[in-house]
Amino acid sequence: MDKQLHLLESFQAQGSDGAHYKVMGYEHLVRDPSLNEAVAHWEPTGETEYRLDDGRLVLPARDGSLRIDKSGVTLMR
Repeated sequence: MDKQLHLLESFQAQGSDGAHYKVMGYEHLVRDPSLNEAVAHWEPTGETEYRLDDGRLVLPARDGSLRIDKSGVTLMR
């Protein structure tokens, strides 16, 4: 199954470490194999993810806050 990411949003955030970060939000897409291969048709899977511009994963919390994975740094828009 072919997959790709589609950029939904990007924004600047300040970390609890005082640094500024660029955060990008993506939705996951998959190619619909039932359609003609000549015309790529991508469908959203309902899965989203956030990453820093350097590729590190950003985890959203239920309260709306964001945290850089495995770092302990929280982000505020």
